[in-house]
Amino acid sequence: MTSQAVDHVALLPLYAAAGTAILALLADLFAGKRAVTITATLLGALATGVTALAVGPWDATFCVPGGCSWVPSWPAAATAALFAGLTAGVLALSVPALRLGAAPAGEFCFLLACSMTGGVTVAYAGDLLTLIVGLETLTLPLYVLVGLRRFAPGERTTTDAASASVTFFLISVISTAIVLLGIALNYAATGAVHLGMLGPAPAPFAALAGVGAALLVIGLAFKVAAVPLHAWAPATYDGAPVPIAAYLSTASKLGGVLALAAVAARLDTSAVVAVLAVLTMTVGNLVALRQTRMVRLLAWSSMAQAGYILAALALGAPGVPAALAYAVFFMVLELIAFGVVVALRPVAADGGTLDDFRGAARRHPWPGAALVLALAGLAGLPPGLAGLFAKVSVVEALVAEGWIWLAAVVVVNAVIALAYYVRVGALLYTGPAEDTGRRPVSRPVAAVLVATTIVAVVLGFAPQLLLGAL
Repeated sequence: MTSQAVDHVALLPLYAAAGTAILALLADLFAGKRAVTITATLLGALATGVTALAVGPWDATFCVPGGCSWVPSWPAAATAALFAGLTAGVLALSVPALRLGAAPAGEFCFLLACSMTGGVTVAYAGDLLTLIVGLETLTLPLYVLVGLRRFAPGERTTTDAASASVTFFLISVISTAIVLLGIALNYAATGAVHLGMLGPAPAPFAALAGVGAALLVIGLAFKVAAVPLHAWAPATYDGAPVPIAAYLSTASKLGGVLALAAVAARLDTSAVVAVLAVLTMTVGNLVALRQTRMVRLLAWSSMAQAGYILAALALGAPGVPAALAYAVFFMVLELIAFGVVVALRPVAADGGTLDDFRGAARRHPWPGAALVLALAGLAGLPPGLAGLFAKVSVVEALVAEGWIWLAAVVVVNAVIALAYYVRVGALLYTGPAEDTGRRPVSRPVAAVLVATTIVAVVLGFAPQLLLGAL
């Protein structure tokens, strides 16, 4: 297909996502009620996911000879639906705080829908420029959403949210500049920006293309909080509202994984990605051992999980299915973990210390059991079978391609991670069960926990449903 005529059917998921953002603004403007704005945004997010699946593998659009900028396919549709589902889940986790007035509902819903629009763009991107535009659209609203915690009546000071937002912004700007430089160098060497046209550069320009590919990977590594662009993650997660920290750890990280997978599958970046993988999983796990705050522990843990994904991507195209499968398993388990933190903490409060969760599973059995399931999955232990199969798929891919040493590093790091996952799990059942301030879990939060737990259990017992699709 060489025509540049716009196929609007192919763009329907993007229209639905962008329309959700506009709908949130209009609902807030004309209705002026939190419930109406939240409901409209939630329905819009769900409609975006349904639209993506309904359109499916439609014809590509925005095409030139050699490639297209918008490429609908079943994996793209499923990924767009996943972004929509994560957005709906995070919005549901935010409902108690929004009802309390911890953040303006209109602005919150609009920014979250804008971020979802960026995620949908990443899912369908067929060239590097569209990919970067999607990533920035996914990330830009989060700078503000992280800082919205200054409205919350929590224990922490407003400086935490402001500094977290500024830190996130500054490092993101640097990483984006690195990515753009990498794209420019690769284009100068190969003349290609479309993903389908990426490949080895002619001999005279091989070194230039290699530098461009390395810069691309290093810049995109920011999105998954990989070393060396990782320092923003713990402070930003802990300073943000907990549901937004959940979004950073799931949807935002998924966007980075997709971008890295697109690059690693087509360019020779194995050495750079392997080094990043080893550093990221090792630093993440070792620093997580010393954490005393729950969200910071989850932040360092998510860094380690990103290291396992990078290990699979070091294989290039053969490792992409295992990396994407791991990413999906990880997103579900991470959303459960953050959802339980929201459920067990006071409304609009921060994530608290580990001691704040002492005995929590005895006071709140079902949320506590869900958190244990998530922690077990992230550790790769039963009954968290989803996480177990995720790690096995990465190790199998590495062994099959002869990367025994990297598989060994993954296994060693998984053993190190057991220390803090088991410690938190045990802490949940340690201490008195009495709690005079016991509160029921909000219905929207409970709905998210039930839905994500069911998905985690299904994926754990039938991982071939995902692995076969990839």
